[in-house]
Amino acid sequence: MSEQEQAPPGIDPRTPSVARMYDYYLGGKDNFAADREAAEKIIEVLPSVRHVARENRAFLGRAVRFLAELGIDQFIDIGTGLPTRENVHQVALDAAPASRVVYVDNDPIVLTHARALLADNPRTSVIEGDLRDPKGIMEHPLVRAQIDFGRPFAVILCAIVHFVGDDEEAASIVTHLRETLPPGGALVLSHGFKGELDDQTLAQAGEIYARTKGALKVRDRGTIRGYFSGLELVEPGLVHAGSWRPDHDLQEDQSAPGVLGGVGLVPRPPH
Repeated sequence: MSEQEQAPPGIDPRTPSVARMYDYYLGGKDNFAADREAAEKIIEVLPSVRHVARENRAFLGRAVRFLAELGIDQFIDIGTGLPTRENVHQVALDAAPASRVVYVDNDPIVLTHARALLADNPRTSVIEGDLRDPKGIMEHPLVRAQIDFGRPFAVILCAIVHFVGDDEEAASIVTHLRETLPPGGALVLSHGFKGELDDQTLAQAGEIYARTKGALKVRDRGTIRGYFSGLELVEPGLVHAGSWRPDHDLQEDQSAPGVLGGVGLVPRPPH
């Protein structure tokens, strides 16, 4: 990406972006030199990060397909990131042609690309929103116009909550979003998992991400499991993203650091 030609007004290409770094991990080209430099530093500290990012992306596709086949045809993807292959709307519409999708992000470049990609698709909307304001997201007029809150819908939080550094704030955000879901609704969530990582390595990674005007807070399994409180976790439960209903046989060390993913369903009342 050419810094001079592609940086929207108000964007400093010298400041790394979480979304553009993730795009780089996935092999995309919508990133600046500062993003690539920061991403490479993360790769030095966490050599598996490219693999983990790709496993996380594949988990998202499998989770959306699973829910679409279950009958859920409404999705709110918060912290969507830059468009790549197998985007939520593509997977959902392929499995359920009547699906509706709302993408939410606060990165201007993400919003520009997403709106260009989806300009002619009436079943998708793109809004500017911040995860730290979940009420503002869920009450946004475009969200309310696109999503029928009286029917089951899914909220997607893939590899985004770990950029909220405060534990109480992160839990409060997820709780608010979870409580908006109707019976039969779903939460799709993946989150950085500490595993056996030492504090020094975590501190190094945190310092790099701090330059993105954000934070990185990987958490333990119990904390991540708590985000699904009150929901019925779909088998195989909360596991490494690559181990969630994989397309092929896969054996992973579930104590290893990486990204844990799960899908929780809001119980339906008994008939």
